[in-house]
Amino acid sequence: MQPLAGKVALVTGASRGVGKGIALSLAAAGAVVYITGRSTDANSKTVSVSGTITETAAEIVQRGGRGVAIQCDHRDDAQVAAVFKQIQAEQGRLDILVNNAWMGYEGYHNRTYKTPKHPFWKKPLAYRDENLEGVRWLYAASYFAALMMVEQKSGLMVNISFGVAVDGNAAYNVAKIATDRFTQEFALQLKKYRVAVVALYPGLVRTEGVLKNAKYFDMTQSESPEFTGRAVVALANDTRLMKKTGQIFVVAKLAQVYDFDDIDGTRPLPVE
Repeated sequence: MQPLAGKVALVTGASRGVGKGIALSLAAAGAVVYITGRSTDANSKTVSVSGTITETAAEIVQRGGRGVAIQCDHRDDAQVAAVFKQIQAEQGRLDILVNNAWMGYEGYHNRTYKTPKHPFWKKPLAYRDENLEGVRWLYAASYFAALMMVEQKSGLMVNISFGVAVDGNAAYNVAKIATDRFTQEFALQLKKYRVAVVALYPGLVRTEGVLKNAKYFDMTQSESPEFTGRAVVALANDTRLMKKTGQIFVVAKLAQVYDFDDIDGTRPLPVE
């Protein structure tokens, strides 16, 4: 059974990690999945962990799905516009946008940063952009997606976010708060066009970067990247989706609501 057969999805930042997991899950549910990222091969990799959009698309095809990789540097709005132009030309519609592209952890992969709560003045200035740039990317992708979804009067936008601590990691926290605020604002303006906008909070995800540093984490309630993907599929298949627009959901709590498990048959508990 493929509940999303005939649907078209775009997942930004799907070379690896949560983005890749979402792309795999959407494809398994029958959607045609477009994936963006900067890394197409070993020579274009931007971080010291594995994964490229070409590999993600190949895995989708290997599993029997339809995946299309488009190299895109989301810092360039013209490249982002070209992605949506290609989807419009090839599919004539876009049903699901997942705003996942973000570079907030790249400093930890590529450099020796201090702990996330280390004072902001003891981090490189680049740490600011590595966190906040993703908010601009979300805005641009949502802009171009809205042009398509408003016209067809349907669609789902999912913004990958996370609940922030009361204090500590300033750039990260501001980026996540901004993501959640955009979710609420976009939902309000798009509701009359039957376009739903939600934010998703994954738990501790077994991404390539986390697995590389697993000794520093309690992995007992960790989630596969595809667990978040299953949440996106469940939302996209919800006939009462518009009742949820503008809201923020924890992936593990959605698993309880929609009754789905992780790929290994377990059901991670929500982290309180």
